[in-house]
Amino acid sequence: MTRQRLQKLIASAGLCSRRRAEEWLQAGRVTVDGQVSRVGDQADPLRQTIRVDGKELPIRKAARVLLLNKPVGVICSCNDPQGRPTVLDLLPPAHRDGLHPVGRLDADSRGALLLTDLGELTLKLTHPRYSHTKTYRVWVEGVPSEAVLDRWRRGLLLDGRRTRPAQVRLLRSRGGRSLLEIELREGRNRQIRRVAEALGHPVLDLQRTAISGLSLGDLAEGCWMWLGEGEWKPLLERADPLDRTHSPCD
Repeated sequence: MTRQRLQKLIASAGLCSRRRAEEWLQAGRVTVDGQVSRVGDQADPLRQTIRVDGKELPIRKAARVLLLNKPVGVICSCNDPQGRPTVLDLLPPAHRDGLHPVGRLDADSRGALLLTDLGELTLKLTHPRYSHTKTYRVWVEGVPSEAVLDRWRRGLLLDGRRTRPAQVRLLRSRGGRSLLEIELREGRNRQIRRVAEALGHPVLDLQRTAISGLSLGDLAEGCWMWLGEGEWKPLLERADPLDRTHSPCD
């Protein structure tokens, strides 16, 4: 393993966030080979001994990331007090330990969902400062006019704040309903459903088809697959650090 900044190593070990790790470094709580370290210092955890408050930093195992095609009726949680099926129930018991869903899809929605044990990936995909795209195919009632679609693209007020600009395309209409492709860079609670309702075209079916370029492809509903590092690691670098104004993605 190559040398990395200490705050990143501490966060990757699951002890805290990078910002909190920087505070620990500033407070002199971190040592490398017995020497007090400062913010910006680097170390190789395979060759050097890193301690926080005198306790040796655990060496993290290889990260696990999987892509799941969530069915309707399954809860995006590790457990549910009401006894409803959760996304972890779709995995073999041997694979569940340590995994958690990245963001949410409500119970009535289906499609792409990431699960991981890598806290840094969860942060990058859900924190307000990062702008990862999520793509949806949505059946709605009626046939939205171009004026309605343009309102959706420009943003509507939800809970006193305007939604961010979105890409919205009408793919086809039939039998009094329409299929839309929607690309968002935010994900407020039930955002697509609430906007569609406000515009007079309630959602009939909502499927997330891709997360920041990771597509479901032909992955069957209820199935999952492990992602290689080359597939998920770019997500750690795709971000807009200037945007700090919007809610975490759901």
